[in-house]
Parts: sequence; C-alpha cells; structure tokens
Amino acid sequence: MARYTGPSCRICRRESKKLFLKGERCSTDKCALTRREGPPGEVAKRRRAKESGYAIHLREKQKLKRMYGLLENQFKNYLKIAERKKGVTGEILLQLLERRLDNIVYRLGVAPSRKSARQLVSHGHVLVNGKKVNIPSYLVNVGDTITLKEKSKKLALVENALKEEREIPKWLSFDKKSLYGKVLAIPKREDIPVDIKEELIVELYSK
Repeated sequence: MARYTGPSCRICRRESKKLFLKGERCSTDKCALTRREGPPGEVAKRRRAKESGYAIHLREKQKLKRMYGLLENQFKNYLKIAERKKGVTGEILLQLLERRLDNIVYRLGVAPSRKSARQLVSHGHVLVNGKKVNIPSYLVNVGDTITLKEKSKKLALVENALKEEREIPKWLSFDKKSLYGKVLAIPKREDIPVDIKEELIVELYSK
C-alpha cells in the first residue's frame, strides 16, 4: 500500500505544528519546530500572505490526515463512513481514526509513534483477542484485547517506548507488565487529545 516515505519533520514544519510523528524526539530540542521557524522551502519563506478561508480549512484537514499517516483516499473513506452514521460527523471521524489498530498500539505506549506502531502491526507482532492482525487500519471494538507476541515484547523498539511516561487514555486500559491492553469504550471528543478543529474539515468536504 502506498504511504508517505519523506522526512517527517518537514511535515510538522509545513503545518507549523507538532504532529508528534517521531515520538520522543518531538518533545526534545531536536524537534525541527524548535530549531527552525516557518514552513520549509525558499518560496514559502518569501510568501507569507494571509491565508484564505479555503486555505485554513485545508490546513486543518492536512494536519489531521498527516497526524494519523493517511493518504487522501483513505481519509475520504473515513469521512464517508462518518457521514453515514448518526451523530456529529467530525467527532465520529475522530473516533474512527482513534479506533485504528496502529493508533491503539501507539496510545498504549507500546510504540513511540504511529509510524512505528504501524510497522509493528504490519510485521505481525500484534494480537487482537489472541489472534494476529497485521492490518494497521483494523478498527477495534469495545471489549477487544490488544497485546504482543511473547517474542515481540522483547523488541528494542517496544522496550524503549515503554520507558517513556505516557498517559493512557481513560477509554483504554493497559497492564505495563504483561503488555495487555483492552478497549473499554468508544472515545468521546474530550478523550481525544488532538488539537484539531474537525468542524472545519467537515465544512471543507461539504462545499
């Protein structure tokens, strides 16, 4: 499946916002936004005109899409699903993205970033309800359990990620000793720590 393989820090600079694409590095002085101001590219430095309404809507979409590591068609499919469900479309969109297996692995603190969590899932290290699932976009449900294969628990990437102090969302439970996680509920908007104005994204696609 196609995916972005370019420099992650360039994405954060383009959005002028930390998207935490490189895990712990994003919280240190090595973060690109700490060392450099403004978007990448000489043209971008010269053009700092006031953004139009469309540009503001577009940037919110790009931030959310890049935060979860999605391509345009994938993102549109999630939005279509959200529009078909009852409730607030923007909130449902975020709930769908949060329920992705690669995001769950990241939220549990087993991987330092969503990108590395996606690799863990793709390489068959993750078990859902005791069965191997190697599809990063797999949507977990309430009651599902998430853990790693026994050999995978000793991976350096996993051990280093677990050393970080990361708050586990209240809609998830996690035993750090056994690396056993469980989905307790569908997250509400206030339980999703992403600084995004999702209503602007819905408006963008409704035009």
